[in-house]
Amino acid sequence: MCTGRCSRCISGALYPLAVISIICNILLFFPGWDVKYVKDGHITEEVKYMGGLVGGGLMVLVPAFYIHLTGKQGCCANRCGMFLSIAFAAVGVAGALYSFAVAVLGLQNGPLCKVALIWTTPFKDRDTSYLTDRKWWGTCWEPKNVVEFNVGLFSTLLVTSGLQLVFCAIQMVNGLFGCLCGTCSNKGVL
Repeated sequence: MCTGRCSRCISGALYPLAVISIICNILLFFPGWDVKYVKDGHITEEVKYMGGLVGGGLMVLVPAFYIHLTGKQGCCANRCGMFLSIAFAAVGVAGALYSFAVAVLGLQNGPLCKVALIWTTPFKDRDTSYLTDRKWWGTCWEPKNVVEFNVGLFSTLLVTSGLQLVFCAIQMVNGLFGCLCGTCSNKGVL
């Protein structure tokens, strides 16, 4: 497979991953599927960092678009375009790492929820993880099922950002080969 075709495959994989990251981050602003929590400021702190929207979303979507254009100009595009795809893929790696780190923190600290009469993050700084012991999940009274909500969406962000990281790293290697080797010898191959 030539580097241009590989670039198109990578960008094709990055587009849906970036969209999934953006959607997950937006959904995290509405725990319990209600807008009142965002209006009242009762949102988990890691959601406000917007790792999925900025990191796994925009910082991956823009490089994916450029990587796609690099692979579109023929089999291997040009050396300069492939060199620039390395830089754009590095931006994607940075965005994916940011999204990954925020998702890990979101899973580690747990959601902001109402316990008795106060809003707190009850799972933060515990000796044992709430992720392995589901009996603690009932600690949160409001929003309803907020623990499952946060675990599901932050886990999805974790997986998508991990995949984005892998694809962007592959594109960095692919771009290096395209930059060093130039165009393919068989121009008819796409």
